Amino acid sequence: MGALNVSPESFHAGSVHAIGEDLLAAALTMVEAGAALIDVGARSTAPYLDTAVGEQEEAERLERAIGLLASKVSVPLSADTPRLGPARAALAAGAQVINDVSGLRDPAVARLVGEHGASVILMASPGGGSQAEDPVAAVKGLLAEALERARAAGIPEGRIVLDPGIGFFRNEAIGWDEWDARILAGLDAFGALGRPFCVAVSRKSFIGAITGRQRTEDRLAGSLAAATLAVWNGAALIRTHDVAETVDAVRVAERIRKAMRAL
Repeated sequence: MGALNVSPESFHAGSVHAIGEDLLAAALTMVEAGAALIDVGARSTAPYLDTAVGEQEEAERLERAIGLLASKVSVPLSADTPRLGPARAALAAGAQVINDVSGLRDPAVARLVGEHGASVILMASPGGGSQAEDPVAAVKGLLAEALERARAAGIPEGRIVLDPGIGFFRNEAIGWDEWDARILAGLDAFGALGRPFCVAVSRKSFIGAITGRQRTEDRLAGSLAAATLAVWNGAALIRTHDVAETVDAVRVAERIRKAMRAL
């Protein structure tokens, strides 16, 4: 899942593209490198940044970006938004997936997705600082709640993917980098929810905390290591800024895992 942003405030400047030929070229390059899905963001959702963008501006950004790509990109397009107006604009412009970091906490967004027959990625969204000490159990519970919201809106099971929310749990009883490490180590526990899961680790701050690489530009190696382990532990979808490199890493991990099963 290739991550493209048209939001200048995004945490990784290397993911930001102007709407036009630059954005189209980046999307086509990702598809050629093996992306099965392109995720377009028009507002940063990083929880540690002050990146307020009005709903109308986000909607206009998404509408222009997805409208440009929809007729020219051969894979489905996803809109990275939890808000009703931007989600409606994105779907009208040709998006087929809503990537909702709130886990469908807005019932109107849930209804919109259901009415459009769209697919949805539901992220485990922190509920205001639960101070949980067991990250896997806490995230599993949040994902189960999000899954129930999707079902209640009539979204078919086959159109739902879950996301454990790497990088979003900043106010818990344990440090956020330790939280993310425990989630990645315990990914197989989410299989009990019965849906595939998406993991978004690319260039994120927990990698910087572990490696000491403060600039996002310097976190590629750490991102590939985390993505490889996520796939090893059962992730079905990896959201990344670096499609070509991640595809290579994932292919190696999958081949070795397949060989282990044959032993």
